[in-house]
Amino acid sequence: MTQMAIPKLLIDKVVLVTGSSRGLGAQIAQQMAAAGAHVCVNYLNNEKAAEQVVTDIKAAGGQAFAYQADVTELEEVQAMAQAVIKHFGRLDVLVNNALPHYQFDPSADNTSIETVEWSHFSQQIDGIVKGAVNTVQAVLPQMKAQQMGKIINISTNLIYNPVVTYYDYTTAKSALVGLTRNLASELGPHGIRVNLLAGGLLKTTDASRLTTEEVFDYIATTTPLRQATSVADFANSVLLMASDLSAAITGQSIAVDGGLTMP
Repeated sequence: MTQMAIPKLLIDKVVLVTGSSRGLGAQIAQQMAAAGAHVCVNYLNNEKAAEQVVTDIKAAGGQAFAYQADVTELEEVQAMAQAVIKHFGRLDVLVNNALPHYQFDPSADNTSIETVEWSHFSQQIDGIVKGAVNTVQAVLPQMKAQQMGKIINISTNLIYNPVVTYYDYTTAKSALVGLTRNLASELGPHGIRVNLLAGGLLKTTDASRLTTEEVFDYIATTTPLRQATSVADFANSVLLMASDLSAAITGQSIAVDGGLTMP
């Protein structure tokens, strides 16, 4: 199936996508750029992959640069925000996509309350929740000065339907719902919209690369749209929330999984 052309919804908008050297984050960065945005590709360790994303964006006529920063370190994230502003002159959209290393293995110790350890929780909470808090605090002065901005937190539909009980991961991702709603309430008067998008098992990312076609087929048969959600489709939903088309939407937690979950 041919990928539809991406509308130019983000002309001259400046976007920071955390954890965007590969997988979903890279796709989001590329589709943001295709929509006209200037993009900062954040990465933690994989500089080569991040630079490849930048190269691909530039080859397609877009603008981007890569920046290494650990989202769990506030000073690093503040420096990154300042670099974005210096590079592009403003900062309009933050996508909190960064995720600490995680093994999606249904047989792992973190899928049972009897075996999961608090260290599992703290690693995910630091990487997901602390990381999001740090990035929001870093971009907020610029967004307040502009009296506008979009913050998009990336979560999982496991928070609505824990078909696999990943206690640590799902608990941390659930916390983003509360963070999103509080941010939306406080920052709305400054013209800043904050929303959360919760994806299902996407076809295909690093997390789902071991998933068999039989599993994807089963998901499709149980989903109202009768298809698994692609990485590109999810990225398009992020694009929508980043654009002015969603100006009246804030504080929402929205599943992007073809209707598999309906929270």
